[in-house]
Formats: sequence, C-alpha cells, structure tokens
Amino acid sequence: MKNCLAAIVLILSFCSTKLYAQEIDTIPINTKDLNIKLKRSPLPSRQGPLNFEPVKIKPLVVNAKINYWKTRTNIGININQAQFSNNWKGGGTNSVAVGGLLNWKAEYNKDSYSYVSELVLQYGKIKNKDQLQKKTNDRIFWDNKASFQLSKSWFFFGSLSFESQFDNGYSYSVVNGQETATLISKFMGPGYLTESIGFEYKPVKYFSTRIGTGTARQTFVLDEKLFLDPANNANPPKASVFGVDYGKKVRNELAFQIVSAIDKDIFTNTNLKARYQMFIPYQDFKMSNIDHRLDVALTAKINRFMNTSLTGVILFDKDTGTNKIQANQTLALGFGFTFPR
Repeated sequence: MKNCLAAIVLILSFCSTKLYAQEIDTIPINTKDLNIKLKRSPLPSRQGPLNFEPVKIKPLVVNAKINYWKTRTNIGININQAQFSNNWKGGGTNSVAVGGLLNWKAEYNKDSYSYVSELVLQYGKIKNKDQLQKKTNDRIFWDNKASFQLSKSWFFFGSLSFESQFDNGYSYSVVNGQETATLISKFMGPGYLTESIGFEYKPVKYFSTRIGTGTARQTFVLDEKLFLDPANNANPPKASVFGVDYGKKVRNELAFQIVSAIDKDIFTNTNLKARYQMFIPYQDFKMSNIDHRLDVALTAKINRFMNTSLTGVILFDKDTGTNKIQANQTLALGFGFTFPR
C-alpha cells in the first residue's frame, strides 16, 4: 500500500512539474538587467538614416530621320531575233528587234500633303532583212501631281504633265519595188504640255480619278517640215498638223479633263497598270471633239530577272489627222529589274 502511494505521489509530482514548465514558457521574462548574448540575426538591420540622392542619367540620342520619300524604278529590256538559212523552204526573213522600258516613280507623303512624280520612257526598233528599220515603241511621258487632302477620299490637286517621243516617225510605202519612208512625226512634233487643277477622288490606294475643271494644254509642232509633202514640193503645205495651224508652233486649249488610273497586283506576280484620259475642249464642247486615250500594261513576273508583258494603247484624237480609233499592241518577253527590291 505504501508503495502504491509513493508511485502516485511521484506521478503527480512529474505532471505538476511539466505543467509548471509549460506555464513558465509562456510567461514574459524581464531581461533588462540580464547580460544575454544572442546569435547574429541573418536579417539585415538598418543603422542610421537612409539618404536618397538623385541620379543623373545621360539621355540616349538615336540618330534617326523620318524619310517621307518613297521611290521605285523598273527597267525592262527585250530582245527578239530570227535567222534563216538561204535554202530555208518554210519562208521567213531575218530580223532583230530591241526594246527598252524605264518606269520611275517618286512619292512624298507628309500629313495631308502629297506629291507624286512619274516618268515613263519607252523605245523599241525592229530591222527586217532588205527593209528599212522601223520603230515598235516610242514614248516620253512625265507626270507631276501635288495634292492636299480635304477628307478621307477627296483631295485638291494641281498637276503638270509632258508627253512627246524620242525619234522620228515615218509612214512607209513601196514605190517601184523600193520601200520609202515619209516623215510624219518627231520629237516635239507633236509635244504636249498639260496643266490642270481640280479635285481627285481616291477611295483606295491603287485607284484614283482626277477631275480637272481647270485644264490648259499646249500642243507643240516645232519643225515646219511636218507641214510639207516631201513627195511633191509644189503642193501647198498642210493647213494644220496635230491641231497646230501652219505658220505657228503652239496651240493653246482650255478644257475639262478626267484622268483615271489603276495600279494593282491582280494575281501573284502579275500587275495591271492602266490609265484613261478624257479631254474635252471648252471652245468646242461636243461629244465628237472629245479626245480619249487608254494605256494598259499587264506584266507577269517569271522569276527574279525575267518577265513577260502585254501593253496596248487605244487613242481617239481628230487632231492627229484621222476620225477613226487608233490602236497598238506589244507582247514582249525579256529581262526586268526593280529598284529597290
């Protein structure tokens, strides 16, 4: 019995000690006068006030300029040649043909102002055996247009364009079995200078229509030989050539003009470029006196350096000496280069 009571007392003593230790662990201890050394804390401690000073950063200067100009140049060269032996029974004649094209366009756009300059130079010749050499293409065209944007699709514009040809143009006939050439045109015979102001409608980037309510055109024929008949010098000279009267070199006209243009890639590597011009003189405002000209060029790129092109012109202008529609067409395969690529 005594042993059991001793065991109970021992157990109670152990439990009370345990409870007392737990209570002591939760009681705050005053360490004011105690010399307690603690391990160094791994956390940084702030000692004294923090001072912030402004840092001067050197600005980075980027040497860049905005270029408002965009230019593009197309160069095309076409060469055709045919050669037959003397005993070739299939028929044919030796020939060689060379043609060249330069199309340069520069465009400036800044805010609501734009300026476009386009230069088109075309020239080609063919030489058949036992025949005179003949032109297959010949044109100089330079168009300049400045415009100011009025709304999303409408612009006020002013334009200046020049058109003529490089070389003499001839008509050919056979007299006594011999081919002869008669001069019918040349550089500045005719030459056209056209000034126009009005409004331009441009709903999309690749299509535009100019409505030139105030248009003036000067037609030049600077060589009097074009008025003469070389076959018979006794005949009186022609009364007018290309609308310019004999004895004068320039004809002035005021007119209403419409110019529509499209330049669009209609298929992959295939571009359609067309320009239609209608010119109505105010002096004789009749439907029969309206001048029409349509230029169309379809160009397909074969590879990086070769392309094929189909071009054509339809013209109706009574001042050229005929009341009928004139037309020409050219199909060419050759080399083409574009800058920049």
